[in-house]
Amino acid sequence: MEIIEQIRQGTETFIGEDEITSRLKESKPLRVKLGVDPTRPDLTFGHMVVFNKLRQFQAMGHQAVLIIGDYTAMIGDPSGRSSTRPVLTQDEVNENAQSYLEQAFKILDKEKTEVRFNSEWFGKMSFGDTLALSRKMTVARMLERDDFSKRYKENEPISIVEFLYPLIQGYDSVVLNADIELGGSDQLFNMLVGRSLQKEEGALGQAVATLPLLVGLDGVRKMSKSYDNYISFNDPPKDMFGKIMSVNDDVMWDYYSLLLELPDAEIKALKKIHPMEAKKQLASNLTDKFHGVEAGPHERQQFEAVFAKNQNPDEMTEIAWALQSGDDLEKSLVDLLNTTGQFDSKGEIRRLMKQGAVKIDGVRFDDPNGKLSKPENEVVVQCGKRKFFRVAG
Repeated sequence: MEIIEQIRQGTETFIGEDEITSRLKESKPLRVKLGVDPTRPDLTFGHMVVFNKLRQFQAMGHQAVLIIGDYTAMIGDPSGRSSTRPVLTQDEVNENAQSYLEQAFKILDKEKTEVRFNSEWFGKMSFGDTLALSRKMTVARMLERDDFSKRYKENEPISIVEFLYPLIQGYDSVVLNADIELGGSDQLFNMLVGRSLQKEEGALGQAVATLPLLVGLDGVRKMSKSYDNYISFNDPPKDMFGKIMSVNDDVMWDYYSLLLELPDAEIKALKKIHPMEAKKQLASNLTDKFHGVEAGPHERQQFEAVFAKNQNPDEMTEIAWALQSGDDLEKSLVDLLNTTGQFDSKGEIRRLMKQGAVKIDGVRFDDPNGKLSKPENEVVVQCGKRKFFRVAG
C-alpha cells in the first residue's frame, strides 16, 4: 500500500502496520503525534529530523498534533540519561515553550498543526488519578529500559518521578487519541507504553515510528542541548554556517539525508565532488532554510574569505576603546573581550589564548595576562575560527 511505504520512508522502526492499515480504510486523516519538552530555549537540528517527518504527514493530508510538554518538562525526559535532570521552574518552562512554538513553524505548516499543552490534562489530575495511572506499569517493566537498567546496576539514583515519565508521555496518546506517534529511536520504550495504554482502554493502539538520531558536532554522540554539541534553529547565520562546516565529513551525509531529505541518488552524486565543496553546499542550503535564500551564499563568501583567503569577514563585533572604563593606553585583552558577552567566562578566553587560538591582526597572542595597546585606528582580534572583533581606538 503506497501510504504505508510513505510512512516507512526514513524511519528506523515502524510498529503497528495492521492498525494503520485498518484506520486508513475509514478514509479519515490520521492523528500524528509528536511531543517536545521545552527544557531549553532552542530547538536543534536533531528535532528537525522528526519535524520533517511530521511535515510530510501534513503534506499527505493527515493531522499533525504537536504536544508542548510544559508539564513533562518540569520532570525531564530520562531517555538516554545517566543522571537525574535538573528541575525547571514554571516560568522557565513557559518562556521556553513560547520559543519552541515560534521555531517549530519554520518547518511545520502552522495552519495545519494542532498544538496542545499537556498541562491541559495533567494539571487537573488528582493524586488518586496519578496512583491509578501508576498501577498500569510494574517496576520490572520499567527496568527493561536500557538507561534505567544501567543506572540501577551502577547504583545511580533513579527518582520515582522519572519512572513515571514513560506513563505520562503514554497517557498523552490516550487523551489525544493518537493514531501514530513519532520520535527519535531513544523514545521507542516511551511510545510503546502509549500504545499499551491505549489498548488497555479498548482502542487499537497507536503505531510507533522512530527516526534516526542525528549525530552532533562532536561526531560521536547524538545532537543534544545537554551535550552542548548542537546547532539550533535560532543560531545566527554566521554561527549556523560555521558549525555545519565543522561537522565530520562522514557525518555530513546523514545531514544531507535527514535534514535536507536528499534522495540516495543525489547524495551518491555529491560524493564524487570534493568533501569541502559538498559541505559548503550543505551549510549554504541549511542556512538558507532558516535565514532566507540570500543568507547561505553570503555566509559562504564570508567563510571563504576568512578560511581560504585569510581575509577578515565584513561583519565583526566592534569594541570601542572609549566605552571601556578609564582611558588607559593599555588594557587587558581578556577584559576587553569579556565585555562582548560572547564568552562564558574570562577563563574560556584565557584557555583560548593558551591554545594559540587568539590573534591580533593575524599575529598570535598567547599571554593571558597580556595587554593590548590603544590602537591609532583599529585592530582585528580573532578568537578561534569564527569569532572576530574590531577594536577601535
